[in-house]
Amino acid sequence: MHAVRILPSCSGSFTARSVLIRDQRQRMISSFSAGQLVRQFRQIATPKDAAAVVVGAGPAGIAVVGNLLEQIKDDGKIVWVDEQFQGGRINKFYREVPGNTAVKLFVDYAEALKPFQHILNTAHKPNAITALEKLPQSGTCSLSYAGDMLNLLTVGLRQHPRIQTVEGKATSAHLDPQSKRWTLTTTSESSLTTSPLVVYCTGAFPSTTPLPPSSPPTIPLDTALTPSILSTTIPRDQPFTIGVIGGSHSAILVLMNLYQLTTTSHPLLKIKWFTRHPTLRYAVQKDGYIQYDNTGLKGKAAEFGRTQLDGDVLLTSDAGKFITRIDCSGGKEKEWALLEKELKDCKGVVQAVGYTPAPIPEVRIGDGKEVVKLGKDARTGAFYAEDGEKKPIGLFGAGIAFPEEVDTPEGEREYAVGMWKFMKFLKRVVPEWVEGSRA
Repeated sequence: MHAVRILPSCSGSFTARSVLIRDQRQRMISSFSAGQLVRQFRQIATPKDAAAVVVGAGPAGIAVVGNLLEQIKDDGKIVWVDEQFQGGRINKFYREVPGNTAVKLFVDYAEALKPFQHILNTAHKPNAITALEKLPQSGTCSLSYAGDMLNLLTVGLRQHPRIQTVEGKATSAHLDPQSKRWTLTTTSESSLTTSPLVVYCTGAFPSTTPLPPSSPPTIPLDTALTPSILSTTIPRDQPFTIGVIGGSHSAILVLMNLYQLTTTSHPLLKIKWFTRHPTLRYAVQKDGYIQYDNTGLKGKAAEFGRTQLDGDVLLTSDAGKFITRIDCSGGKEKEWALLEKELKDCKGVVQAVGYTPAPIPEVRIGDGKEVVKLGKDARTGAFYAEDGEKKPIGLFGAGIAFPEEVDTPEGEREYAVGMWKFMKFLKRVVPEWVEGSRA
């Protein structure tokens, strides 16, 4: 899908607009097929003007839409773009994952905004929120509860008269510097939207790193974090060794899932754990704050780490009968050599080494034909063109792909990832985004 020049809605006469449309159509004739021309003509003839556009419908996207509804007045329309509108990756892939967030914070997220409160007040009971309210509020729960809550909020927001949803993928964004309006193009045939404010909540996917050529097939992290699928991926009646690479939260959960299989349905399973850190880091409750809040283990992962894996504990624990730790500290060359040696007798490998932001739509500014490289202010969520001054351009990001950077009481910098953390960040910055879009 090709980007189309901005059609300012507040400047120029009807005649000028008609001329612009005519010129655009003429330029397309030589390069598009008939079917493509029909789709492009529909887009040019019927652009939608919106007060804001939100791309993505996971926890951050839902929170952005709710905050925009509170902050944008005068019946301003909000266009919401996503391919599925089903609660993002949490609801699609991680329903069986034990959460590391207190149940109360999921409830706080759901009650944080007036548009959300209206959805909860009008929803039939019992529902996803009443299910959360019945749980111990200081404890944790599986992410299926959070996924159901996100679905409930999504359905309610899509029924809001000021929300227009577009089922598709955003492909490009083009800023007209004079009108300060973006044109967003999507894979939906009839979707072309202009707006002064665009927010990307495009999410992230599991990272992978190069492995030695002799390495076994990769078992996707999403599979390894879903016990019901993992159990059918590994044979039960023959010896099978799996390598697990990583030492943080996802890796510990994968090790926990695999260990549980060894004690139930897969007694012949063995695990090699490749980690640079023999000892683990945990989130620690301090006076008024949580040390290592964004990097330390919590919940069931922390419990399993302490009792089964950490340091010398592994030597005598029940999990140690099935898990062998491979110390990969000492530099990349040593790590590569160990991977090459130890993965040879593995029949599968799981990489639990973090998450990579999903690609965002191409961005162009003015008459420029080149895709603009973007920088980002992690304190405000604002994007800016790297080759110019760090001026606001009406483009922002939030969520796991673009988390807020925070300072810890110990003077370290961390990225705040979590549904309630996204909400707190957005309640602070969205009023500034909206005010800036009116300038």
